[in-house]
Amino acid sequence: MAEEIPPFEPRPDAYMYAQVADHLALRIEKGRASERIADALRPGARLPGERDLAEEYGVSIVTARRAVRELRERELVVTLPAKGTYVTEPD
Repeated sequence: MAEEIPPFEPRPDAYMYAQVADHLALRIEKGRASERIADALRPGARLPGERDLAEEYGVSIVTARRAVRELRERELVVTLPAKGTYVTEPD
């Protein structure tokens, strides 16, 4: 049976940007562990743009931007100006 990433289900007891960041972090973690999981984000993968993330998660662009900043602070992604945001290799 293939392992799956649970759907994003926001809760009212936490900041939305943190929940989006946590869900993306889970997708990155699963991508680092296995190549067979749908929706996983593997090392070197380009993250969708902020507008696309906002649409995918049903949040504002500001929230998506803050979630990506959170991932950068956790050192899970790196943003290259005019190029995009990419999943980093695990240490």
